[in-house]
Amino acid sequence: MEVAFAGMRRVAGVVFKAGCPDCRVSFELGASELRLAIGATSRTTFYSFVCPECGVTVRKPAGERIVELLTGGGVRTLRLHSAG
Repeated sequence: MEVAFAGMRRVAGVVFKAGCPDCRVSFELGASELRLAIGATSRTTFYSFVCPECGVTVRKPAGERIVELLTGGGVRTLRLHSAG
C-alpha cells in the first residue's frame, strides 16, 4: 500500500478503509471505487461508494481532512455549483 500525498499526479495502489452502515461489513476500496462531491458547504460535501457485500450505495459526509486524503489518493472528484 502506498501513502497518498496532496499534489501527487499519479497514485497507484492506494486503498481506503470503509464500512457499510446497512450490513455493517468493513472492507477496503480502491480510489476508482469511490466518488467525492465537493459542494459549497460542509452539508453538500460528501463521498460515496457501493458496498461490495450488500450492493447498497453509501453516502458519508467529507470534512476537510477526508477531502484532502481522497483527492490525494486519486479519487474522482465532482465540484457541485450552487445556483445564485
